Amino acid sequence: MKHSLLTIISTAIALLTFSALAQRSNKPPVTPVDFNREIRPILANNCLNCHGADEKARQARLRLDSFAGATAKRSAGFGAIIPGKSAKSLLFERITAKQDALRMPPVASGKTLTPGQIDILRRWIDQGAKYAVHWAFVAPKKPAIPVVDNPKSKILNWCRNPIDNFVLDRLLKESLRPSPEADKHTLCRRLYLDLIGLPPSPRDLDEFVNDRRADAYERLVDKLLASPHYGERWARRWLDVARYADTNGYEKDRERSIWPYRDWVIRALNSDMPFDRFTIKQLAGDLLPNPTLDDITATGFHRNTMQNEEGGIDIAEDRFKQMVDRVGTTGAAWLGLTVMCTQCHNHKYDPLTQREFYGLYAYLNNT
Repeated sequence: MKHSLLTIISTAIALLTFSALAQRSNKPPVTPVDFNREIRPILANNCLNCHGADEKARQARLRLDSFAGATAKRSAGFGAIIPGKSAKSLLFERITAKQDALRMPPVASGKTLTPGQIDILRRWIDQGAKYAVHWAFVAPKKPAIPVVDNPKSKILNWCRNPIDNFVLDRLLKESLRPSPEADKHTLCRRLYLDLIGLPPSPRDLDEFVNDRRADAYERLVDKLLASPHYGERWARRWLDVARYADTNGYEKDRERSIWPYRDWVIRALNSDMPFDRFTIKQLAGDLLPNPTLDDITATGFHRNTMQNEEGGIDIAEDRFKQMVDRVGTTGAAWLGLTVMCTQCHNHKYDPLTQREFYGLYAYLNNT
């Protein structure tokens, strides 16, 4: 009797466990909340003016732009965010408060969180309130090439390179089909304008249209990539970033002879110079071992600042402006960041601090 009772109990426990596991397996998978895509914009737009990196603007000694700040113990003995426990987190309590005097963002700010934003914050906290570094500091990862597999589609052979796989995969998901291939006249014109910025001559156009070889298109691409006009076309983009100009700016705006730097950029692009060398030469070409004239010319990148030649200028003030310009341009061109806000104060949109801004300033000012 005792043995059979134990068997019944153990069987019941097993059935209950199996039932619970079955119910759990039927639940939809939990989608992780992406901090940079979903949380950072909410905090930046609604919270970080008062609870961000700027110490002078910070309220209630609460910092929400970092995990350490958001979870730091407060007078109540716990942080504003308790990872995994939204119901016990002060942040969630305040953004869902019924009383205007307690609810965040403050009524006076004119900002309110939507129910969807509140739900995203709740799920984020329950998932551990994981922060992520600014996207500009995340190394890009090569995505897997989509396998286009649609038995009903008759256009699977449309893909000619891996990029086409991404395009076709999305088109099929949207129940769309690729556009018909352009005629050879149109393809030739597009290639010329895209790669060298100039239209084809009638002779060039006829040559491509009458080329019956299977790789005629690829041959035209190689021809245009080898053209000196290729570097001229694409150097314009970089020279804009480098604030290239043939005059000094300001009211006199006298001519300057900095065209050797322009030509260096064109040659670098035409020779397909690797980006790491392209970077090093422009930022520190004169510091390379046994630098060549070509290496020194590359450092013209930081000699493109405007120069004030007005009679009453303060030379030290003008140099300060030039250094600030160099810091800002370095941030925009090489870091993908707008660092200029930190010239004056720590800023919610700048992952760099004011101290770091002037650290880079000091480095450039001593070279």
